[in-house]
Amino acid sequence: MDEGNQSVVSEFVLLGLCHSWNIQLLLFLVFLMLYLIIVLGNTLIVTLIITGPHLHSPMYFFLANLSFVDLWISSVTTPKMITDFLRENKTISFGDCMCQVFFVHFFGGGEIVLLLVMAYDRYVAICKPLHYSTIMSLRRCIGLVVSYWITGFVHAFSQMVMIIQLSFCGPREIDSFFCDIPLVVELACMDTSTLGIFLNGASGVLGLTFVVLLISYTYILLTVRQRSKTAVSKALSTCTAHITVVVLFFGPCIFIYVWPLSIPWVDKFLAVFYSVITPFLNPAIYSLRNKEMKNAMKRLRNYYIDSQGET
Repeated sequence: MDEGNQSVVSEFVLLGLCHSWNIQLLLFLVFLMLYLIIVLGNTLIVTLIITGPHLHSPMYFFLANLSFVDLWISSVTTPKMITDFLRENKTISFGDCMCQVFFVHFFGGGEIVLLLVMAYDRYVAICKPLHYSTIMSLRRCIGLVVSYWITGFVHAFSQMVMIIQLSFCGPREIDSFFCDIPLVVELACMDTSTLGIFLNGASGVLGLTFVVLLISYTYILLTVRQRSKTAVSKALSTCTAHITVVVLFFGPCIFIYVWPLSIPWVDKFLAVFYSVITPFLNPAIYSLRNKEMKNAMKRLRNYYIDSQGET
């Protein structure tokens, strides 16, 4: 790539999800409701874990971090999409576009590492229960969280170093509701073969991580089969929730970055699933299948009712 290339495009045009005004109004209401639920649901999980002493364990510590990351992944793209439903000209400045690219991959890259950390936590808890408190000490948990923030930043920064050098001087329409690397690269009016090799390498890491996660949970389930039915049931419930979240997160990402289908409406659906549906479903998956989380919600509800009765 030639150094010193500067973009002559000051803004991009986001084509959004559809062109019908009536459908856009309907989508505005739907996604506004979904986003409010995402904010409330993930904030509730973080609050319950912080305020509930019985939830102060590594598993819930990582779950609180996952909810926090999901909240921000959705917040990077969804508010812009919602407001654009009411606008005729759906433009985004070059700087804001680059910010979307950075933060989508910052939080997305961090979540990949966080899911690996959660798989490791379940492995230690189920396969090495006697050493769990020693292995998953507070210091190690904090270190693992710091590692996923650092990994997310390095991943996003490395992507930005490549993207920011591209020159944009031709078409400026992005057929989506937010800026993402594959869509932005398509608009570059210069050779992107070197960047393509780099992106293929990053995609390979994404696919490998997904395989490693599936293998790890398969090993956990095979290990616990030899124990009591109670242990099997508890491990199966916990791992099923984790596996569901892994599939919901990695599924769309694989078809966007690893094995792109290049079908516009499918790509848009996958992008919506990744940035809206997954953060929307995660709180329900962990709350409805987790006895401790349901009890914490009941205690919070009873506390609220009692406080209202006293006033």
